[in-house]
Amino acid sequence: MTPGPTQVRKNVRIARAAETTNPDIDPKFFKFYRKTCQRLAAFMNTKAQVLILGGEGMLALDAACASLIEKDDRVLIIDNGIFGEGFYDMVKTYGGNPVFFKGDRKRGIHAGDLKMFLEADSDFKFATVVHCDTPSGVLNDIKEICPLLRSFGILTVVDAVSSMVGEPVLTDAWGIDICIGASQKGFSAPPGLSFLSISEKAWG
Repeated sequence: MTPGPTQVRKNVRIARAAETTNPDIDPKFFKFYRKTCQRLAAFMNTKAQVLILGGEGMLALDAACASLIEKDDRVLIIDNGIFGEGFYDMVKTYGGNPVFFKGDRKRGIHAGDLKMFLEADSDFKFATVVHCDTPSGVLNDIKEICPLLRSFGILTVVDAVSSMVGEPVLTDAWGIDICIGASQKGFSAPPGLSFLSISEKAWG
């Protein structure tokens, strides 16, 4: 279970060669999809609804921003890596007002520094944070960061694409509102699927 790229097991490749039906009209597919979402929820340690999207990890990151942002919403972008910084363009695309909290790209975000920042300015609809930045391997302590953001009434969008199942992710216990993973990383499955859990607060 590594950040990837990973080698896909032979039995998975064989299964992908099987004939498929049209999922839009196949009741059996609906049951399979729902069961798979429930299994992913167990991996993610959440009771929240989990959805699987037909597209790689960036699709789910983009979908989270598209779904949450209304015009001029202020969004806090916690940036200590390439993927953290990448949220800026997504927020701008959907009419949001991105604000950076920048950290050292060689180490994780310091929760104490973030708290001081939020005490001065916490007027944000949601915040984005990358659990593990793939190029650097830097791991952010979302166990501290997400509850801190929640204490200020800020929703959290966590990119856990390269950390999911390779590192603990306790979605509910750590107060993560939208937690995002993908098939091609620690799951060692073919690329092309992303998934995300969505809390009741995020649905609201």
